[in-house]
Amino acid sequence: MWLLTTQGFYSVVEDRDDSRWLFVRARTRTDLEALRNQITDIEVVQSADADYRWRARVLREQWLAAAAQLASEIDYPNFKDAVLERQGPKRSSLYMKVWLVLRRLG
Repeated sequence: MWLLTTQGFYSVVEDRDDSRWLFVRARTRTDLEALRNQITDIEVVQSADADYRWRARVLREQWLAAAAQLASEIDYPNFKDAVLERQGPKRSSLYMKVWLVLRRLG
């Protein structure tokens, strides 16, 4: 699962060895650190040789609660404008490129 939010971008996959756990991965450390708003005891680790350099192993229930909290905190009428306001023009521009590419689906 990819989840783009106003606080960060997350790629979430199941732990191959134990389905009770998920790996929440990010391109930047700050994105995972922002997830402490939802999962206070998250431990961010660096994997220099992995596709996603920053990751955290969390219980599935922790991720479900975090995703629900992120959804419950939506307080904007336009996602792209909220990203610009909260994360700045660089992140906003990247998200816009994703939006443009995914627009081709329709």
